[in-house]
Amino acid sequence: MNRASILVAALLSAISAASPGHAQSGKPGVEKVYILSCGEGVAGDISRWSPGVNEGKSMDFVDTCYLIKHTQGWFLWDTGISDAVAAMPNGLAPADPKAVYWHRPKTLVAQLDQLGVKPADIKAMAVSHTHPDHIGNVELFTTTMLYVQKAEYEWPGANNEPRFKPGHPVTELEGDRDIFGDGSVTILSTPGHTPGHQSLLVKLPKTGAVVLSGDAVHFRDNWDNRRVPSLNFNKEQTLASMQKIADTLAKEHAQLWINHDKAQRDGQKMSPEFYD
Repeated sequence: MNRASILVAALLSAISAASPGHAQSGKPGVEKVYILSCGEGVAGDISRWSPGVNEGKSMDFVDTCYLIKHTQGWFLWDTGISDAVAAMPNGLAPADPKAVYWHRPKTLVAQLDQLGVKPADIKAMAVSHTHPDHIGNVELFTTTMLYVQKAEYEWPGANNEPRFKPGHPVTELEGDRDIFGDGSVTILSTPGHTPGHQSLLVKLPKTGAVVLSGDAVHFRDNWDNRRVPSLNFNKEQTLASMQKIADTLAKEHAQLWINHDKAQRDGQKMSPEFYD
């Protein structure tokens, strides 16, 4: 090959490397994950989450939401306690004193606003399940596509009422779902806590893979000992889902981020800081 041919080949190679298609091949779709504070609480008796253990023991709980910046748009995982609780001076007391007494020091909307994100900017969202501390702000995102398991969507709420407003855009799932089609954000079907509970696998370019637990497990000790809360919908499904998460952690070399575990969350970077 003569000198001119070598120069042409080098130029073509440089152009190819700089082209958008080439530059993005192999590039993860997730750019950042923000951890949002979606509630602070105190559980009156954590033995309801760990039968036979911790009788009468109180524990601080947190409620966490996650905002994911993907190259295709914003994705929100869980919405926490209703923002309306922020205006309650004494917080939201539970009907069962053993349950969690919730406060909302920061609203979800205020935390999004701090990042320059409006509810209408959220392209897609999903909730781990339909308990009030996870769906409290779903209807702030009236036009956002909601991904939820069909079994959860059809599970009757109080007085057989639907768990979401019928007009809210929804995609009903029957199993796992790769949200953006590139493997970077994958809903994992993990039933047991509720009929259609789900968790989320997120792959970050620097941090690596992370599994967001939802309520497949509530705190580290329950995970380590595979304890199933007495209030769960199905014990066998819960244990199978824990195993599915464990297998995913091993396969993806992933971290497990437990939604309600205050000790873990206190060691994490909170929004407006982020993980990339």
